[in-house]
Amino acid sequence: MASSVRDNPDRNRFELATPAGTAFASYRRDDFTVTIMHTEVPRALEGRGIGSQLVAGTLDLIRGEGRKVVPLCSFVRHFINTHADYADLVKR
Repeated sequence: MASSVRDNPDRNRFELATPAGTAFASYRRDDFTVTIMHTEVPRALEGRGIGSQLVAGTLDLIRGEGRKVVPLCSFVRHFINTHADYADLVKR
């Protein structure tokens, strides 16, 4: 499902459609980075891995753009800290 994450630049968020609604990660962009400020999953799907799928798909899209990430969202920070293959994306 991570490959189903799409960028919605009009709403400044990455989105993942689910049967219970849209999970999303809101962001700010500049020329080189994407600052992820908040993630949200429909309440009915909390604890089922949807947030992780959303973040993995989001980070894959950001990597594909050649940008770095500023993970202000604590969930995104935790995800990156527990998935070392995304650590290179963090802007230092």
